[in-house]
Amino acid sequence: MSTGAGIDYSAWDHVYISDDEDVTSPHVDTQSLFRMRHRARLERMVAFQQRGEELENNISECKRLLEAGQGRLKELEDGKKEGDEEREAELKKVQAEVNKLKKDEKSFQKMIEEYRREEKKQPWDVDSISKDGFSKSVLNIKPVTKEETEKEKVEKHKTFVQKYAKEIKHFGMLRRWDDSQKYLSDGPHLVCEETANCLVVICIDFQIEEKPALMEQVAHQAIVMQFILDLARTLKVDARGCFREFFSKIKTADKPYLDAFDQELGLLKDRIRRCARARVENTVKELEEEERQMRLGPGGLDPLEVYQSLPKEVQKGFDEKNIQLLQEAMGKLGVEEGKYHLRRCIASGLWVPQSGDSDDEEDGEEEDEEDDS
Repeated sequence: MSTGAGIDYSAWDHVYISDDEDVTSPHVDTQSLFRMRHRARLERMVAFQQRGEELENNISECKRLLEAGQGRLKELEDGKKEGDEEREAELKKVQAEVNKLKKDEKSFQKMIEEYRREEKKQPWDVDSISKDGFSKSVLNIKPVTKEETEKEKVEKHKTFVQKYAKEIKHFGMLRRWDDSQKYLSDGPHLVCEETANCLVVICIDFQIEEKPALMEQVAHQAIVMQFILDLARTLKVDARGCFREFFSKIKTADKPYLDAFDQELGLLKDRIRRCARARVENTVKELEEEERQMRLGPGGLDPLEVYQSLPKEVQKGFDEKNIQLLQEAMGKLGVEEGKYHLRRCIASGLWVPQSGDSDDEEDGEEEDEEDDS
C-alpha cells in the first residue's frame, strides 16, 4: 500500500486490531471476557518467546560441544601412531560425535530461521507494537550524606593505607614540585585526607628511628597535601580536581604565601617531635612495667622496690649474701618493724624461707614482744 507522495505504509498492513473490547452480548460479562482474552494472548506471546530462547540456548550448547569435539579430534589426529588400535577406536568415536553435532547444528539453525520467519509474521497488538527505549528518572535534589562514625573512619583509613602504603611513601620522598604534580596526576586517588594522615605517621616513625632528615622531607610533602585539601575546602570542589592549581600557585607564589607554608611546616615538625618523644616515653614505661611484672615475687611485690625500702644494714646483708648479718640487722629492728620488713622480703622473693624458718622467726619475734612487755 502506498500513496501518490511515495510514502510506503505497507508495514502497517498487518497490525492486529484487538477484539478484546468488542461488544459481545448484553448477557455476557464483557469485562471478564476482555481480561480472559488479553491474558490468553499474553500467555501465547510468552510461550512463543520461551520457544525462541530455548532454540538459542540449544544451538549455543551445540556449538560449544562441537568446538570441544573438533579440538579433541585434532589432538587425536596429531598424536596418531601406526598400530595404536585404542587411539583409532577413540578417533572414530569422536569423529562420529562431531558429525552428529554438525547435523544437530544445521537442524537447530533451520529451526531458528523458521522461528524468525514466524516471528516476522506475528501481528502487532497493543502489547507488542512498541517498547521502552529507556526508563530513567532524575530528581534534582542534594543527596543526604551519612556522617561516618569514628570506627568507620578508622577502618577506612586502615584499608586505604594497607592498599596504597607503597605509593604514599614514594610521594613522601619526592622533592621537586613538578615531580609531585606528575605523580598525583598519575594517581589522583592519593589526593585525600588519608594520605595526609599517613604521611604524618611516617614522619613520627622516622623521628623515633632518629632519622630527622627523612622526617623533614616527608613532613614537607604532608604540608603539600594539607594545603591542597585546604584549597579544595575553600573552593568547595573535589581535591582531586584542584591540586594542579596549588602547584601552579606555589611555583609563582609571593613571599607571604611561602612564609605561611614554611610556618605550617615548622609547626608540623614541632608536633611530630613532641609526638615521637611522647611515644618513646610511653614505650619505655610499658617496658618498665613489663619488667616489673616479671620481677614480682610470690606475694605480688616488686623485689627492687622492697630492697630500696629496707634499712641500710639489711641492704648490706643482702648485698653480701650474709645470712648472719641479715639476722643481726633484723634483730636490731623493733618487733613490728622487723616483722613488716620480713613479710615484704618473703612476699617479693628477696627472702626464701626454709621449711619452718618463717614460723620460728615469727615465734621468736612474739617471744621478744612478750619479754618487752
